[in-house]
Amino acid sequence: MRKGHTEARVYTLPLRNLTPDTSLGYEIVEFGESLGFHLLPWEKWLLIHAFEITGDFEHEWALRFRIVLVLVSRQNGKTLVTTVVTLFFLYILQVALIIGTAQELDQAEEAWDACVDAINADDELKEELVSAKYGNSGRKLKLSGGRRYITKASNRKAGRGKRAQLVIIDELREQTNWEAWNAVSDTTLAQAQVGMLWCTSNAGDSYSIVLRYQRFLAHKAIGDPDGWCRDIADTMPLPPESEDDELDAEPPAIFEWSAAPGRDLWDREGWQEANPSLGYGFLTERSLAASIRGKTERAARTENLCQFVESLAEPPFPVGSWDAGVDPESEVCEGAPVYLAVDVADDRKHSAIAVCGRRADGEWHVEVAAYQSGIEWLADWLRDVADPIDPVPVAVQSKGAPVSSMAGVIAAIDGVEMFEVAGADVAGFCGRFYDAVAALDPERKEDEGSDATPVRHRPQAALDMAATVAKTRLMGDSAWAFDRRRSPVDISPLVACAYAYGLATRVPDKPKKKVYESVYAERGVRTV
Repeated sequence: MRKGHTEARVYTLPLRNLTPDTSLGYEIVEFGESLGFHLLPWEKWLLIHAFEITGDFEHEWALRFRIVLVLVSRQNGKTLVTTVVTLFFLYILQVALIIGTAQELDQAEEAWDACVDAINADDELKEELVSAKYGNSGRKLKLSGGRRYITKASNRKAGRGKRAQLVIIDELREQTNWEAWNAVSDTTLAQAQVGMLWCTSNAGDSYSIVLRYQRFLAHKAIGDPDGWCRDIADTMPLPPESEDDELDAEPPAIFEWSAAPGRDLWDREGWQEANPSLGYGFLTERSLAASIRGKTERAARTENLCQFVESLAEPPFPVGSWDAGVDPESEVCEGAPVYLAVDVADDRKHSAIAVCGRRADGEWHVEVAAYQSGIEWLADWLRDVADPIDPVPVAVQSKGAPVSSMAGVIAAIDGVEMFEVAGADVAGFCGRFYDAVAALDPERKEDEGSDATPVRHRPQAALDMAATVAKTRLMGDSAWAFDRRRSPVDISPLVACAYAYGLATRVPDKPKKKVYESVYAERGVRTV
């Protein structure tokens, strides 16, 4: 019988050999077993590695990690480990406050319930129980000495104004915005010795923006073992940097049981990598196979193989059509007209400039010519390619978009002919771009689907990500446009490409040789 791997496939290495003198985990394991908890080998390994200390117990010590990410497939026993950790903090470390949170309150309450059940089942623990209150807005456990364990829903108010020694964040993958994380992450900030964000989850997707970012930092810190950080770097915001090396914080620690990249869905080795409880009674190969068979492949990979999938939602284009348009050698034919478009992210932290023009084969080409932080750089970039004699056509959404505040600045640039994208053109440009992408739908029949001239593009991480996960919004009847606000990542590269294509297919071709030479003098997307 196959058994799951005890050691995580991806994890933060210890600074020194882990022993009872260098890890609090040994004491947590002993405490848990004294209460009758049956800890599996992987759970013991996790506790020993996650609770590494700096210093020594004889003098001064502190937990090494402030943020711990535990990634493992569903139904492997994450709640049991969390229960043991919680009870240890309450009874042995005697901490004042523990906060449990999850996107859905009942998820946080599951761990709370397990903790209360364990207390009620042990006479010695129960002696210190003052009250356990069940409420619609959360649950509150109170022990002697004022020690508390409360649950909160994941929202902008979770934990604000409180100082906790342990914050438990269950199913971190479900946090699709930063409100809850920002509210609870600093509750442990004032704890010099014991203060931890204990985050558990199975793998996420591009909508899991908090998990995706924290995992990115953790993987990058240990050398990018899967090459994932390299592949998605252009889609990630960069953390603030300090010039003072002494202020460099310990990155998030990661302990990830996941199937290695490239594993087939039915590869038993991948099952063992992602399911450390496999073969220990409650999780069998038969039950795992049944679970996988009952899901879509993407869902099975995230939940049963704990593999990060960039999107579980339906893409804005027909499945496979965007990938079918990838051409690493694609470019605008020399001497052909080139049209530009500018767009700005919903939070105004990044902006993009795209180009569109005809290829030598008569199909269309789009490309992100520049993608940088902020908006201040846009005017200077456009001035560099402007031509007072033969003005450069540039599409800008003039109303109701983050870029609209730049419309006047762009229109005033000598050598730029700004085209205002407004009203029906917003939906019209998006719709025509959709048709051009959908023309490459590998599933469409010759007499069905789009008959538009296909559009091609080079592989660019920021653009490809946006084209995979962008949300849309209705604009009346069947008209629609890309939705910057609801999309999980910045889609300004995609919107800029759509508007550049819309401009190119709206106005008559005019030779723009100088623009071609300027835009293509230096190939590639410039990023921060």
